Amino acid sequence: MEKTVNPYPLHPDCPDLRRLADNPAEAVLRAEAAAVAAENAAERDRYRRLEELEEAQQDGRGVTRRTFVAGAAATATALATAQFVTTSASFAATKTGTLIHVFLYGGLDGLSLVAPADDPVLGKARPDLLLSNDSLALGRGFKLTSAFKPLEKWLSAGQLGFVPAVSDERLSRSHFQAADACNLGGLPSETGGRGWLDSLVDQLGKGTAFRSVGVGSTLPRSLVGTNGALSLNSVGSLRLNGDDKYREATEKAIKGLFTNINHPVEEAVRDGMGALATAQRLAAKPYEPAAGVTYEGVGYAFQQLAQLIKGGANVRVATVGMGGYDTHENQGTQDGGQLWNKLNELAKAMAAFFTDLGDRAADVTVMVSSEFGRRVASNSGGTDHGHGGVVSILSGRRLAGSLLGTWNGLNDLDSGDVPEYNNMFNVYGSVAQGRFGLTNGQVDTIFPRQKFKPMKLYA
Repeated sequence: MEKTVNPYPLHPDCPDLRRLADNPAEAVLRAEAAAVAAENAAERDRYRRLEELEEAQQDGRGVTRRTFVAGAAATATALATAQFVTTSASFAATKTGTLIHVFLYGGLDGLSLVAPADDPVLGKARPDLLLSNDSLALGRGFKLTSAFKPLEKWLSAGQLGFVPAVSDERLSRSHFQAADACNLGGLPSETGGRGWLDSLVDQLGKGTAFRSVGVGSTLPRSLVGTNGALSLNSVGSLRLNGDDKYREATEKAIKGLFTNINHPVEEAVRDGMGALATAQRLAAKPYEPAAGVTYEGVGYAFQQLAQLIKGGANVRVATVGMGGYDTHENQGTQDGGQLWNKLNELAKAMAAFFTDLGDRAADVTVMVSSEFGRRVASNSGGTDHGHGGVVSILSGRRLAGSLLGTWNGLNDLDSGDVPEYNNMFNVYGSVAQGRFGLTNGQVDTIFPRQKFKPMKLYA
């Protein structure tokens, strides 16, 4: 007997039982099954929407050319904001160099960046995601993705290194939780919601209003705190808002209001106005990088920092965000693959930045990290959230090697993940310590509830 298809699907909450089965009991069971199926489908849709929202928000952290071409609204718009009141600014501050933290949102698969060569565990667990034959050789039997060939010059000079198997027991597999902990230097309850870079600024003494800068439309959690970091999309976006024809008169009025008032805010406002003047001076004409240097993609963020550093703004710490590293599928490790392309864009930007800085690069360190690593095994085209990521270091100061920290192999995995051989906050602290010459006690104050154990990262 041919079965007819009802054009009106059943509503699971109030089905017409007579259309489900001749037997009432069987009809009720089918109705309940339909309700459960609909509920499960709705729950899957909800999780899918949350995942898409999470990934979109992470991707939104990245810097694109459109960000700079469009020129988003200035984020530092008023003199009375915290960055001028709390900076204790001094344009004659002692130069101590610059640390730039690049955060790769989404969870970088560290084994697609650096990996032990010809490792049997990798050959079995991820045969489709092994590094290509044209990879670069690193120390201690490791190799580096060919996507980083733009940085080969600094690798040969001993200025590019990688710390594998980096994690912390407090990191979960949630993008939001892990990124939060990485940027704060611990859990929110441990840090009071203050970023680790803002705590680091406490140890660097007086500086200009540019001493802590986040390139992007929002200030990252790592710079949130008491030191009034600047968040800017471009150097030119740091300005007083309002009609241009009144700007000069406004600046004059502000200077007049905060002159000879016998109050600490006088110095802060004066130096804040100096910061605005510096930004506008630098932005007065189009920035011209060094000969042969071009910036693309995430490179536009590095260009803003190069403009500030070369312009004498005395940047101490800065951040750059780059999204798109949540590679559950279509990951690829070869030329043209999704992840390879992202890493190559980053490598080109870092190479352009150090080339553009010239001799000034000797005083700059770039540290690249992500919220977590990914599973050792592939999932037929991609990798899922895991632990044991990689921290990359490009420094004007010679490093202790191209493969840094502890590595004890992949024979004993942590529930399918790369084990934590190197604690994330010991790596962060050691990078900062080597850049700024901090004591162990000073680094201890940056990461609450974490007893700092220094690592030998620099030669």
